[in-house]
Amino acid sequence: MLNDFFPADPNSVRPYVYEDERTLSLHFDMSSTQSRMQRADPCALDLDYTRAMMAFVLVEPQPSSMLMIGLGGGSLAKYCHKHLAAADITVVEINPHVIAMREAFLVPADHERFRVVQGDGAHFVADAPGRYDVVMVDGFNYDGQPEALCSPAFYRHCRKLLTHGGLLVVNLHDEEPECSLLIQRLALAFDGDLLVMPNESGGNRIVFAGRSRDFQACSGAQFDAHWAPLAEVHKRTLRVCAARLARGLIAPGRATSRETAEQGSSGA
Repeated sequence: MLNDFFPADPNSVRPYVYEDERTLSLHFDMSSTQSRMQRADPCALDLDYTRAMMAFVLVEPQPSSMLMIGLGGGSLAKYCHKHLAAADITVVEINPHVIAMREAFLVPADHERFRVVQGDGAHFVADAPGRYDVVMVDGFNYDGQPEALCSPAFYRHCRKLLTHGGLLVVNLHDEEPECSLLIQRLALAFDGDLLVMPNESGGNRIVFAGRSRDFQACSGAQFDAHWAPLAEVHKRTLRVCAARLARGLIAPGRATSRETAEQGSSGA
């Protein structure tokens, strides 16, 4: 039955918040978690896939301009706003009910270098006049990944939006055969210039498109050279997925001195 919570348009479904003593989480239904916030550290990245998406800082540690498609509970937006202080950030979210929950999840108010825009992400990408160092796509609705945010044309438009040396980061739902099809679309749009990293806990695959050679340059003995200058907050956030990324960049059977990166302090 269609109602306020399940309207005909999946982009208008009203999400709800689940609370416990430690976290607040955003859901369209109980089968999956769209976003989760730690009460004790609201800007920390609590879900593994969000940490994996932040691995872009290994090759682009100080972006000056960022575009995010999909707000959710604002986890990535809050983290980047706090810890990438030089970045001008635009977030595009189509669902007004999601935007209405921004205060509950402590998403910053709009100001000169941060703004949340209600609109269709595909239309925004096609018409945007600016260029961005990093474009992050994490757009889902009640039905999953909207075709408009994973079409061949959308990925081509994303590439055109990037500055020279810019990087696209995409969160994909790890369900076959759809996921492999979307990776093929990304590969075509970026002439094969991409790196795919599985999510440690399953359910997602993260694609970095546009700077695969720079990621490859992080492999082997060079990984430490990219890891060492990172801010400590990035090291804590990336502790597990950075080591996994390093293993994925090297030939089977080899090892890096950063194999122990996943040990020590826990993630964010």
